[in-house]
Amino acid sequence: MLTQQTIDKLSVMKLNGMSKGFEEQLSSAAAQGLSFEERFGMLVDQEQTFRENQRLRRLLKTAKLKANACVEDIDYSHNRGLDKAQMASLNSSDWISRGFNLILTGPTGCGKTWIACALGNQACRHGLSVLFQRVPLMLEELQLGHADGSFRKRLMALAKVDLLILDDFGAATLNAQSRGDLLEVIDSRSGGKATAITSQIQVELLHDYLSGGNPTMADAILDRLVSGALRINLKGDSMRKLRALKL
Repeated sequence: MLTQQTIDKLSVMKLNGMSKGFEEQLSSAAAQGLSFEERFGMLVDQEQTFRENQRLRRLLKTAKLKANACVEDIDYSHNRGLDKAQMASLNSSDWISRGFNLILTGPTGCGKTWIACALGNQACRHGLSVLFQRVPLMLEELQLGHADGSFRKRLMALAKVDLLILDDFGAATLNAQSRGDLLEVIDSRSGGKATAITSQIQVELLHDYLSGGNPTMADAILDRLVSGALRINLKGDSMRKLRALKL
């Protein structure tokens, strides 16, 4: 009875890792031979691991990553322009903590989105908040936000995450409103928050895409997004095509 009461109390206090670990110790002959300090240390470790796993699941759910990708599965066997030393540096997520931006460019199917999601997954493992957004859909939602009064709330949600992944940057046709919204998003994150974009448009051509007859707006966006940003320029055939050839 006393044992069950202890388990129940641990659950009420939301010490679920300890609760499960305590139950396991009760049924483990090996655990009975350990000292109190050793057994208690194991319970603390199990609680810490449980909480870390819970947080990771929560971060990944909130991130809404498009691909179930991880850095350990990045394919270096094809010459796509990936530098292992650069990727090893990015895997540390230090660039996110320091608020650097990342620009991934290259043709369709070369793996830009997949790599961005792998880095997003890695950031979640490091306890950082991530949000994946397709730019065309994000701009539509921001436009709706102007109509229903939720624009500022949506903007703040985009501003506060440690890493914002903007996928398909350059795929949406921009008008004056969407250019202004895009500038608001980028500006809200300048000075400490990291943004990663994937685009089929090379960096040198982004000004033409963003200007639309308003070069000042394009200058403002690029100054905040590109200045000092890390870059990965992928090349080669579609990864789907290469994998199909292997089969």
